[in-house]
Amino acid sequence: MSRRIVDLVKGRAQEDSGPNPLDRVQQVLHRELIDAIDLSALEGMSPQETRSHLRVALNQLIRNHSVVMSSEQQEALFVRVLDDVMGFGPLERLLQMEGVSDILVNGPKDVWIERNGQLERTHVDFRDDDHLLHIIRRVVSSVGRRVDEASPLVDARLADGTRVNAVIPPITLDGPSLSLRRFSAKPLSRDDLVRFGSAPPEVFELLESCVHAGMNLLISGGTGTGKTTLLNVMSGFIPHSERIVTIEDAAELRLQQPHVVRMETRPANLEGRGEVTPRMLVKNALRMRPDRIVVGEIRGEEAVDLLQAMNTGHDGSMGTVHANSPAHAISRLKTMVAITIGNLPDKAIAEMLADALQLIVQVRRGLDGKRRIVSVAEVAGRDGEDVQLSEIVHFDQTGVDEDGTVHGRWIAPNEPVLSADIAKAHGRTLPDLRGLGVEA
Repeated sequence: MSRRIVDLVKGRAQEDSGPNPLDRVQQVLHRELIDAIDLSALEGMSPQETRSHLRVALNQLIRNHSVVMSSEQQEALFVRVLDDVMGFGPLERLLQMEGVSDILVNGPKDVWIERNGQLERTHVDFRDDDHLLHIIRRVVSSVGRRVDEASPLVDARLADGTRVNAVIPPITLDGPSLSLRRFSAKPLSRDDLVRFGSAPPEVFELLESCVHAGMNLLISGGTGTGKTTLLNVMSGFIPHSERIVTIEDAAELRLQQPHVVRMETRPANLEGRGEVTPRMLVKNALRMRPDRIVVGEIRGEEAVDLLQAMNTGHDGSMGTVHANSPAHAISRLKTMVAITIGNLPDKAIAEMLADALQLIVQVRRGLDGKRRIVSVAEVAGRDGEDVQLSEIVHFDQTGVDEDGTVHGRWIAPNEPVLSADIAKAHGRTLPDLRGLGVEA
């Protein structure tokens, strides 16, 4: 066995070494290390004691097999084994990389990351399905959850705010799947989004004035377009004197105001009991004397209660919705209300929406990976069964380079009318956007 390990370290076993010749060495030594140590004894040790204990055991195995390794190779091997024993295995390398927002594992040999808005395939892999499943179970167990054949789906949040979704066979057909969505340790600010090209300063001045004036608004967009990031920035415009209640499936918002109550939904247990839905939390929030309610994502029955809250004194509430345009967002909300209430005339639903909402902000991720505000639409009333929208900011895309870079400019096709009146009633003045023509 020692000869085999030496060959692998030197990279002579080309058929096994792959992109990293330490992979097979780690596999052999890791298995022997697990047999050589008492894992239960590690539970009572501090992290530093555990590292020391593992390093001694690993060095002993290397000596026993007469493996010739450089100090750099030994350290790299120790880190990899340590990640498997104490951490999240191969994922540790990705979790430590700067600029990675998503880690997508489609099976043991198919791992992707999203960095700077672009998907990249990595050389990181797992030994087999069992290795990946072991790491998935360690990830979800760290937050008190479990995943097995009886419960093959799990959606959770790690202590650092990372969003976790795992799906295992028999639901998945090509091995276990794991998705990790990471968030910056420091929340992005308006200045950051301006610098990234999400929108010019004038657009954020408009949004800040609307939030200060207590307008109810939605942020609309597809998956991965930056809805939650923008919601976090816009909720930062809420005055610090107001009481805010947030409702999310997985707590991602990080508001800086001093008076914030955060609530999170909970799935049912294995017996099908104990579920806490967004609608239950919205109803409860109304009993908590909130000035504003912020819902991470509106997608079901909770839409009715939130719209009613917006109509009954909780001005300035906001949330996100999955939709491709402001008109599509209105259509989706209509469907949610109709399914929840039933037999409610379309005219009454349109009236509820027109009275509750003042603004819809549309975000989109371009071919170049940039997340942009592409539309700000004012809810301008209703006409029978239709909710009328007036676009006051629009991103006019003028072209795309060969490398995918998107070119365009923000324009102001219509002047705000109702929004300007609401702002004036609250002592605010909306910025003049008539000269807006900022190039992206």
